Amino acid sequence: MDKKKVEQYRKRLESKQQELMRLVSKSEQDGRSVDEEITQDIADKAANSYTKEFLFHQSDDNRRILQLVQEALGRIKSGEYGLCVACQEEVQQKRLEAVPWARHCIECQEKQEQGLL
Repeated sequence: MDKKKVEQYRKRLESKQQELMRLVSKSEQDGRSVDEEITQDIADKAANSYTKEFLFHQSDDNRRILQLVQEALGRIKSGEYGLCVACQEEVQQKRLEAVPWARHCIECQEKQEQGLL
């Protein structure tokens, strides 16, 4: 992969990293504020519990993606970006366009999802 393309991906990844860090922080703050609300009846408590669980799940998903983004930035620094971490073949360009933090080529991703990798 040429340096110009790698630089474009680096910029996209850094932008995504900043966005995810902001979202994770906001979810944590929102989760704390749900705890601070004084609820009177059981329905309000249930709604607050649901909201807190939803925020936790959303934050967890964002943290997982953030970790993948940070790993991708590390691969850029080490010169391994764009290579599948499993088979070392080049990751398809369309895949990187859609998911710049992708770790695997399509074939290895399918194997991982089937539990074969």
